Amino acid sequence: MKYQGSCHCGQIAFEVEGEIPEVMSCNCSMCQRKGTLMWFVPRSSMRLLTARDKMSTYTFNKHVIKHYFCPTCGIHPFGEGASPTGQEMAAINVRSLEDIDLSTLTIRHYNGREV
Repeated sequence: MKYQGSCHCGQIAFEVEGEIPEVMSCNCSMCQRKGTLMWFVPRSSMRLLTARDKMSTYTFNKHVIKHYFCPTCGIHPFGEGASPTGQEMAAINVRSLEDIDLSTLTIRHYNGREV
């Protein structure tokens, strides 16, 4: 299935294709504050519709994940990093996708405070 995603004001827009088997709720200092529910996909499954210079980036801790956010509205629609095997990945905040019924998602909790 193909999903459309964006920040609140629409300055950051993207498409992502795939099935959502589960999402991850992380309790690290960043994710807990943002309230993200992340769906991890190969980076090749996401097509960015916005020029990168229209986005801002934040990294913290080990600086291995780039957390992208909109400098206008502040919403964090996705991040980029690599899997443990080195595959380029996107962490899609499913809350930024259109037509998602959050009550139907399987949520896996991850203890990011102990990593």
